Amino acid sequence: MLPTAAVDAARRARVPALEHRPAGAGRPALEIHRSPRRTRRAEAHARDGVIVVRLPAGMPTADEERAIGQLVRRLTGAKRAADLGGDEGLERRAAILADRYLHGARPTSVRWSGRMGRRWGSCTPSDGTIRISRDVASMPGFVRDYVLLHELAHLRVADHSPAFHALLAAYPDRDRARGYLEGFAAGRLAAATPELPPQDVVDPAAPPQDDQDGEARRSGAARRG
Repeated sequence: MLPTAAVDAARRARVPALEHRPAGAGRPALEIHRSPRRTRRAEAHARDGVIVVRLPAGMPTADEERAIGQLVRRLTGAKRAADLGGDEGLERRAAILADRYLHGARPTSVRWSGRMGRRWGSCTPSDGTIRISRDVASMPGFVRDYVLLHELAHLRVADHSPAFHALLAAYPDRDRARGYLEGFAAGRLAAATPELPPQDVVDPAAPPQDDQDGEARRSGAARRG
């Protein structure tokens, strides 16, 4: 049996420069470009219902699939966040949930973010800002509400003490949402090793970038944090 490295090298030698993958399992169709001129950064943008992914040629199979998964997840999350009304829609939902469960707690701002890494959300009690990962936008509504409520509750209690959890006790889908998030996180951990260096989810209205490092980036690109 050939060593894994030899098998991977042989596979890379016959991988096409352009690959089309049909839509499936909740994922849009993919158009994958592999370029030897692109030496470091992978990027993706949407075009006519297809996600166009640009990769450096010669990436190991596991790294390539992981990069594609990360880019697709972020791009579909960004679209879903926009479909939900963007930041304004998120702020409206936060106000409804705060009035219903948290006696009207109000953040200074609530925003979707593509820079959350593996976190679902964050709250900075000192300035009242809340950020919710775009990955959450594609989750069921009861899970989105729980993540938003969790961060809103930090405006009242900064830590995860019993007092904090008592604030969330009234939410009827709390345990179900927690179970969903735990399962989602476990599946992500099983499917991928730690995330790759920065990849780009790009403004779909921007023109294509030349496949050379050092060229000007597309306007509106959201670099992975």
